[in-house]
Amino acid sequence: MINVYKVAGDYITKMDGVSDIQKEKDIFWIDLVSPSKEEDAEIEAFLDLSIPTKQDMQEIELSAQFYDEDNAQYMTLSVVAQMHLDNPTKTPVTFILTPRFLVTIRYEELISLNNFVTKAKKRGGVVVALPEDLMMGILESLINRVADSLESVGVDIDTLSRDIFRNKKSGPKRKEGILQVSIRKIGATGDLLSMLRESLASFDRFIAHYDFDNAKKETKTLKARLSIIQKDIKSLADHAGFLSGKMNFMLDATLGMINLEQNQIIKIFSVAAVVFLPPTMVATIYGMNFKDMPELGWHYGYPMSVLIMVVSALVPLLYFKKKGWL
Repeated sequence: MINVYKVAGDYITKMDGVSDIQKEKDIFWIDLVSPSKEEDAEIEAFLDLSIPTKQDMQEIELSAQFYDEDNAQYMTLSVVAQMHLDNPTKTPVTFILTPRFLVTIRYEELISLNNFVTKAKKRGGVVVALPEDLMMGILESLINRVADSLESVGVDIDTLSRDIFRNKKSGPKRKEGILQVSIRKIGATGDLLSMLRESLASFDRFIAHYDFDNAKKETKTLKARLSIIQKDIKSLADHAGFLSGKMNFMLDATLGMINLEQNQIIKIFSVAAVVFLPPTMVATIYGMNFKDMPELGWHYGYPMSVLIMVVSALVPLLYFKKKGWL
């Protein structure tokens, strides 16, 4: 899909196609969303530059993510998509920046980009003097989305912490179920957090490799916005690191509590084995049926043997309880 936007000072207007754009006069933005080969060819012919394929965008070499070609800067970000769903995924977003236009290529729907478009369509929603202004606005929207996701992750971690450490009214079975569910939630949340941290690192590389030389006007303004973005990235990366450490602590603590529950069960079985060992020994002795056992002819021999077994079971049981082992 090809989305074409023309800049009109303090807002953008969506055009029907590239035929409505005057390349030499207009400042415009072309947003390619999962473009087909035919759409790639159309934009390449219109702009006289190459459009990277999805495979090209997924290359991890620095030289493949940031390079200049045909007087245009090619810069690729790693962005987390579908963060509001149960299956977030990483997706590359490539920016092609020239003095007259901006091109973005992506293969996932991004809420942050949609939010930016909605805002930029309103009068006064965005002030654009250069294509760099569009790119900065998109970057700010992407970073705001990461910040919102980190806030959501923080809330999820606090909820998990309450379930794991502060739920004192739960019975053993319910507690075990909570811990097992918590392990899965910690894994899913940790996976999302890892992708967000990787995305922030990608943002940092993007800013470090952005070339200011192509910005012929308002360089000071762009540098000021870029400085703010860098500070936001650093603070978010620090916060993500803190959340990651908290997640690791919760994972270790949850596994430790599961081990304690399992050890408690094993301890009960061990104590039960010791408790029933003396009665078993008594029963074994009187099950031998030797001819010269005097108790065999005793009228109260059977009740006495049962009493001995009960007493021999209660004595170690009371001793363990006194020691606090039960």
